[in-house]
Amino acid sequence: MLKKTIITLVTGIVLAAAAPASAGCYADYKAKKEDPLRLHYGVVQLPDAACSNGQAASIVKQRLAARGWQLLKVLST
Repeated sequence: MLKKTIITLVTGIVLAAAAPASAGCYADYKAKKEDPLRLHYGVVQLPDAACSNGQAASIVKQRLAARGWQLLKVLST
C-alpha cells in the first residue's frame, strides 16, 4: 500500500513539473470600447512565435479590432 502511494506521489510530481514546459504563449491586455465607455482586461493565447519575436501586441490588436475593441496596452506575455 505504501509503495503504491509513493509511486502515485512521484508520478504526480513528475507530471506537475512537466506542465510548465508545455505551456503556451499568453498575453494579458487592457482594451476599451467607446460610446458608452467600456474597459476590459483579458488574457489571450498566442502562437509561440509571437512571444519570442515581439508580435504579441499586433496580434492582440488585430483580434480585438475584429470585435470592436481598441487595444490600450499589452501588460505581459
